Amino acid sequence: MTKKTSHKKALQEQAGVSQPETINQAIIDAIRSRRDVKPTTPQIIERILKGDITALSRAITLIESKNKNHADQAHAIIKGCLPYANKSVRIGITGVPGVGKSTFIESFGTYLSKAGKKIAVLAIDPSSSITKGSILGDKTRMEDLVKDTNVYIRPSPSGESLGGVARKTRETIILCEAAGFDTILIETVGVGQSETAVHSMVDFFLLLKLAGAGDELQGIKRGIIEMADSIAINKADGENMKAAKIAKVEFNRALHLYPAKDSEWQPKVLLCSALHDEGIDTVWETIIKYVTQTQSNGYFEQRRHEQNKFWLIETIKDQLHADFFNNEIIKKALNVQIALIEAQKTTPFAAADYLLQLKPEL
Repeated sequence: MTKKTSHKKALQEQAGVSQPETINQAIIDAIRSRRDVKPTTPQIIERILKGDITALSRAITLIESKNKNHADQAHAIIKGCLPYANKSVRIGITGVPGVGKSTFIESFGTYLSKAGKKIAVLAIDPSSSITKGSILGDKTRMEDLVKDTNVYIRPSPSGESLGGVARKTRETIILCEAAGFDTILIETVGVGQSETAVHSMVDFFLLLKLAGAGDELQGIKRGIIEMADSIAINKADGENMKAAKIAKVEFNRALHLYPAKDSEWQPKVLLCSALHDEGIDTVWETIIKYVTQTQSNGYFEQRRHEQNKFWLIETIKDQLHADFFNNEIIKKALNVQIALIEAQKTTPFAAADYLLQLKPEL
């Protein structure tokens, strides 16, 4: 009888790799123990004021947290940093997807960094209405800027916030200013939602546009164009230059149809190419002219006071909304009213009146 030859299998389990002797277990244990130690609130504030990015990121995570156990510490950190805030120029940047916001911010941020500025980029990433998740890939799109030591990039999910602005962006600005950042860039989602929220937290509102995309007609409509302090037509290069120049003329005509702003500033239409770093200096010069003019006529400070009032009211609304829907009495009554609506025994308006009249202790 012929003996069967054993064949070596393609898939085989290899022996595990043992830990090299050069690893010092004492050092590993020390690192792990340091990670387990959470800094106190005064320590976090002190480190933020020294420009510690790790402490800044930790603090932003706390204020963005929906965990009620983090709320008190987050409020204490904001209160401790507030006296050192309000020393920056806040710039909102918006535009439709594909206009090149990330490329523009990378080019703009690099230009400002070379000029000696410290820049914080608060990038708002769209959240899925189904899974509630966000990609948070802004650092990937700004691969050169993220390496700059003068720049801090913080992507945050938009969640259900109006205009694609993260729920706690306003407080994040305060922390970044306390950490020594003198220029704050806020990138919105730019998906056609109302941009009122971002407009109400910045000093200068920049709208990025594309030529040849039908955007010229939008210039005669009220809305986001009316809020813009400047319009920058991006991708003005190569064969697109002619269309960009035509768009500039059209937007200039449209802007003159609007009444004068309280700031006494006439919005400018600029051409730029973020890909080729062209026109970026002109954008910054325009912002500086705006800041100088509005500071001299008192509008700059007046607008910041108005923004504080706006966010006071918005915060109260948000808190009342959260308290109302998280109340156990309301939760049970809401389910009952929904069932009645589905059975066509009441209307949504009557159900709303009933729920509002319950007035549970919030």
